[in-house]
Amino acid sequence: MATALSVVVLAAGGIGHAVVTGLDTGITRVDPFKDMKNRPQAGTGMNVLVVGTDGRDRITPEEKRKYRLGGAPCHCTDTVLLVHISEDRERASVVSLPRDSYAELPEHTDQNSGEKHRAHPVKLNAAYAEGGPALTVRTVEAMTRVKIDHYLEVDFTSFMRTVDAVGGVQICTTKPVKDAYTGLELAAGTHELDGGQALQYVRSRHIDGAADIGRMQRQQKFLAALVDRLTSGGVLFNPVRFREVSTTLLGSVRADEDFGTDQLLALAKAMRGFTPASSEFVSVPIGDMDFPVKGIGSTVKWDADKAQRLFAAVREDRPLAASRPPAAEKKARAVVVDVAPRSIRVQVYNGTRIDGLGRKVDDALRGAGFDTTRAPVTGAGPERARTLIEYDPRWDRSARSLAAALPGAELRAVAGRGGTLRVTAGRDFRGVTAVRTEVAPARGPFEAVTGDQVVCP
Repeated sequence: MATALSVVVLAAGGIGHAVVTGLDTGITRVDPFKDMKNRPQAGTGMNVLVVGTDGRDRITPEEKRKYRLGGAPCHCTDTVLLVHISEDRERASVVSLPRDSYAELPEHTDQNSGEKHRAHPVKLNAAYAEGGPALTVRTVEAMTRVKIDHYLEVDFTSFMRTVDAVGGVQICTTKPVKDAYTGLELAAGTHELDGGQALQYVRSRHIDGAADIGRMQRQQKFLAALVDRLTSGGVLFNPVRFREVSTTLLGSVRADEDFGTDQLLALAKAMRGFTPASSEFVSVPIGDMDFPVKGIGSTVKWDADKAQRLFAAVREDRPLAASRPPAAEKKARAVVVDVAPRSIRVQVYNGTRIDGLGRKVDDALRGAGFDTTRAPVTGAGPERARTLIEYDPRWDRSARSLAAALPGAELRAVAGRGGTLRVTAGRDFRGVTAVRTEVAPARGPFEAVTGDQVVCP
């Protein structure tokens, strides 16, 4: 997964030939396009098929225990991504293909047994097990009608090493997250994940009822966070640091023969100024989450019409995410909270001798989306230096969301206060911080989101 946007990572720095020369010597080469016929017509831009396998041969016994990586690998694809780089090199579109997608393999020879197979139905991740990279590419091209230009493959080990090389990634969650299968356990808040923890995060599928769909959304958040770390952490503009990260990244992937220094340099010259907002993420539209197939079990059936419209947009190099007005851009940068401001009732008190402060606080909170009474009151008692939030313990989640909008405010539980939270403004009031709940997919034909919508504020 960490190398899923390696094209973008290397391109974003605008680095010189001296830095990239020789980086591709560590790449293990495969030929996923050998003897391929009747391929889709080439579109505009560049398409990279990125697969994450469950390979764990180079992981230490200690890491296997710590990150729950025991058991035998299935030699199949754990993650399948179609990454489209726009012709102008200003946008990267990442399409997640569920690993349990219903697929029909074309005629092929099983790479393990040598047995010849007719076309037959499988889950998408089985294509790699039966025919390796070549059959995976053939299957994806047949399903999407998108011509694949390059192939990148990463296993568990290369994922962990790459995340550690960039210094980890920052992930935010508004609720506690726990998966007994992977060992992932995160409290609500912001976390810096190292390589092993990041692997747990992108592999977890037993957190809620969303299963693989929820996991794909977390993978998208992770990729956006990775781009954010690379573009804002100084990695791309420090030649020594850049080469260190790139060597780790490229030294542990498998790729097609034509993915080399010249391609990296061409992208590097074109994609200057790349940011999380330049990336967009979408999952294939689903028609049936539980499509039974005899001998295979439950599969994920795509919505044929919507999926083909999505892949037509990829072929035609069109943006997948809806354009957003400036107000939406501001909302995307807001602090993520658990309870929507519009559902939090607030009564404001002026706890100082500053004339009009109560009205100022009420207006600011209402402007941030909170349901204020619009009738601020002068507080009783001594003047307050620090803003106070009083709340009924039954509304503690609402109180924490309100506190995020008033950084530094004191929280005080008051039994029986009821559903209206009380804010007594102190002399420390400097304004209200914008807050939002988890961003819903942008309205648009494909419900895509951009990277800046899903990274930590």
